[in-house]
Amino acid sequence: MTAIALRLSQLSTGRQVLVRLCQTINHGVIEDLEVRKSEPVFNPFPVILKDVKLDADEQPRPEVSLSDFLVSVEVARLMSLLDGIDSGCIRRIDVRAGIPPRMLVESQEFGRGELFQAGRRK
Repeated sequence: MTAIALRLSQLSTGRQVLVRLCQTINHGVIEDLEVRKSEPVFNPFPVILKDVKLDADEQPRPEVSLSDFLVSVEVARLMSLLDGIDSGCIRRIDVRAGIPPRMLVESQEFGRGELFQAGRRK
């Protein structure tokens, strides 16, 4: 898979809000994020769970203060996956150091055959 350089300024407003939300949370979870026409919807606002370490100071993402920057590979992949969701719910986005490394998606568009094929060993 070839990585394409993607800048924050190239994203729609809703997608920029999602990136900034991940940066703000820094460590935690976004739950029940609605997606309509491949765009994140913030009405209703998703549930935010922030993981707070009590034994260390948290360092914010360096990009938080920048108006534009290249997004991480994980964010670019998340945006690509959003393109494939017409309507659904991202049940969970894990956020680590302001980056979304994993998500759990609910969608009626996933066919049984696709799910079983994806789980088979080659």
